[in-house]
Amino acid sequence: MILKAEILDDKAVKRTLTRIAHEIIEKNQGVEDLVLVGIKSRGVPLANRIAALIEKFEDVPVSIATVDITYYRDDLTEAYESPVLNKNNIEMDLKGKKVVLIDDVIYTGRTVRAAMDAVFDKGRAESIQLAVLVDRGHRELPIRADFVGKNIPTSKKENVKVHLAEIDGEDSVKIYDKE
Repeated sequence: MILKAEILDDKAVKRTLTRIAHEIIEKNQGVEDLVLVGIKSRGVPLANRIAALIEKFEDVPVSIATVDITYYRDDLTEAYESPVLNKNNIEMDLKGKKVVLIDDVIYTGRTVRAAMDAVFDKGRAESIQLAVLVDRGHRELPIRADFVGKNIPTSKKENVKVHLAEIDGEDSVKIYDKE
């Protein structure tokens, strides 16, 4: 893959997450009954960072959960010859909670649909919202993010890569040509 552009650097990522944290607080009129659910793998550190920011702003800790959507994928047999099914890490009852799913990039919408199925298995949430660092378009399902860090119109011939310090050693968002 060939680097085409760096869209966000480390400072821009921090500013973007700060804005998303404020938007979540405003939309939910506080943090009562709020649960952030990070979608593995890069949604988890993003959820942790947003939770820390919300706690800093509101002086109240926010519940965090993680979800591995592998079992819920609609392309499980197509995409994986021998899929490894990990346990869903949502260990709390989500009945009556305001759930915010958090992921790095929304593309087709299939990952989000799978994450919503996992949430439904843990109780009837009051609402499910979606926060993403990047929306690159090309939806295959009627799913829209409530909180978007950056809209990046892309070609299907491009890859959007989110690099996070916790996983990759740096914070950035870059676009690569697949060719």
